[in-house]
Amino acid sequence: METFTVKASDSDKGQRLDKVLAFLLPQYSRSRLQALVEDGHLRINGTTCDASSYKVKPDDVFELTVPPAEDATPKPQHIALEIVYEDKDMLVINKPAGMVVHPAAGNHDGTLVNALLAYCGDELSGIGGVKRPGIVHRLDKETSGLIAVAKNDAAHKGLSEQLSSRKLKRVYQAIVWGNVTPPQGRIEGNLIRSKDDRKKITVTTEGGKEAVTDYKVLESFGLYASLVECRLQTGRTHQIRVHMASIRHWLVGDPVYGKSAIPRFLKLHKTPEKTGAALMAFPRQALHAAQLEFIHPISENKISLTADLPEDMKSLLKLLRKS
Repeated sequence: METFTVKASDSDKGQRLDKVLAFLLPQYSRSRLQALVEDGHLRINGTTCDASSYKVKPDDVFELTVPPAEDATPKPQHIALEIVYEDKDMLVINKPAGMVVHPAAGNHDGTLVNALLAYCGDELSGIGGVKRPGIVHRLDKETSGLIAVAKNDAAHKGLSEQLSSRKLKRVYQAIVWGNVTPPQGRIEGNLIRSKDDRKKITVTTEGGKEAVTDYKVLESFGLYASLVECRLQTGRTHQIRVHMASIRHWLVGDPVYGKSAIPRFLKLHKTPEKTGAALMAFPRQALHAAQLEFIHPISENKISLTADLPEDMKSLLKLLRKS
């Protein structure tokens, strides 16, 4: 259990309590502080206050008690992890394809969260009051690559703010169908959940959430496929998969977007049988989070990390180069 004592200044007069506390205790998010206040963990001038909307008076003295983090509901499981970077505040994992990030219906164990609970153990000081890893951004189950994880509230808050302000840079590599032209460009198209299939995301001309992807062809394989670099300017669900599909260059192996169009594509471009078979047989969307760049939320050092393509994508590229 930790206790913090801080004092209001003249400039804090009349401001909301949660806003002032967020300034005085920047290691905690405003929502976390609101929860602590509402649970009775704050005393003002010796008297308990549970109202985040309290109007602060000059020279108010705040005493905040932060209870130990509760045990997380998911159970720790000893699962091998490829750790690309680690310190006392955070770590970056190179997630393999096939691993789910968060426990959910149908995937209650074997997830990245289960593995991190076992690996980090007592290093986790709690995110939002629960002893759990703070996963800042997500990757689909079948997408491989780099994912940042916070071990404490302060690191989680800092990384989340960088994600929101687009200062956390993410670069992906994807193998897509067709010869992408022009070889470099920007895809802008708001994304919204499909009304016909709630598991799918679609580009919309009305409403939705802003989504921007910059792409560049790294290698081209005739008319059949391209290796593309995608830089996310926003981070929406299925963004790269949907944006590439919107320009009719679906991700190889994507089970959702463009699947029905591929047989016609193969026939139209007279794809060699061996090449077509290899592309069709790829068992997942060929997408890898290859680079991650951010400012360390505590030390403020610039961190730039890379992860090589996984073996399945390397093997497919090798075959494409031969053909």
